[in-house]
Amino acid sequence: MQVTAKAKYVRMSPRKMRLVIDVIRGLPVSAALTQLQFSRRAAAKPIKTMVESAVANAVNNFKLDKSNLYISTITANEGPTLKRWMPRAFGRATPIRKRSTHLAVILTERVPTDKAVKGKTAKMVSEDTKKDMVVVSEKPKESVATREDGSDSAAGPKGKTRGFTSKLFNRKAG
Repeated sequence: MQVTAKAKYVRMSPRKMRLVIDVIRGLPVSAALTQLQFSRRAAAKPIKTMVESAVANAVNNFKLDKSNLYISTITANEGPTLKRWMPRAFGRATPIRKRSTHLAVILTERVPTDKAVKGKTAKMVSEDTKKDMVVVSEKPKESVATREDGSDSAAGPKGKTRGFTSKLFNRKAG
């Protein structure tokens, strides 16, 4: 079961938000809220509010256990930018970009509950059974593309995968 919450037009730069988001991604909800509570960054406050909203959605709307939830996906995408001008010396003007962020979080259960009805949407479930069941949607698995010689597309020549250091220190012959 996946539960989502979104916060749009948050008046803070996505770059600042991502610093906090990277800390809590993949953590259980209780650990993530503790991290956000004691974080000294200003971005922690709107992120904490959004995570608490997602937990409230899960508990109230879908009757899920708070201790069974973890943050599976959390993103900070760029919202609209307000453009302002600041006067400078000799009659010049410098642009100021006031950035905003769209936040989204998806909470998932660690251990799936037995109440779930797979493959059905809320409209397909009758009103009588809707009270006792939680709706789960299934996503198709992604396939890995293969080359003509049978190796993976992610692998380098002759099926060998390139390591992190070889990508980082890739030098041109010369």
